[in-house]
Amino acid sequence: VQLQASGGGLVQAGGSLRLSCAASRRTSSNNAMAWFRQAPGKAREFVATISWNGRTTYYADSVKGRFTISRDRANSGVTLQMNSLEPEDTAIYYCATSRSSYGSSDYADYLYWGQGTLVTVSS
Repeated sequence: VQLQASGGGLVQAGGSLRLSCAASRRTSSNNAMAWFRQAPGKAREFVATISWNGRTTYYADSVKGRFTISRDRANSGVTLQMNSLEPEDTAIYYCATSRSSYGSSDYADYLYWGQGTLVTVSS
């Protein structure tokens, strides 16, 4: 399974971006998917995850209420709507496919990873 992330860019604080992640095969339709991010000089951190059927979501406290993860059945992928962006959200964002139907915040639970898309939020 190959994952292709897109939608990153430069935005001012308070603005919005929508990230997309397309999967090369329908394998991802039975697995949870997630977004992680890695800021310069920092470890990769969990952002959000969504279950195989789209009914269960879980967010990091830092993005709760601002970001929304959803399944994109058209491309077996996932999207991340990011609103009220803050400079602290600046990072490379990675999508990933879980080994199971329900995701977690542990990156070790994820089997396939996209190449990442850069989000830069200016103050």
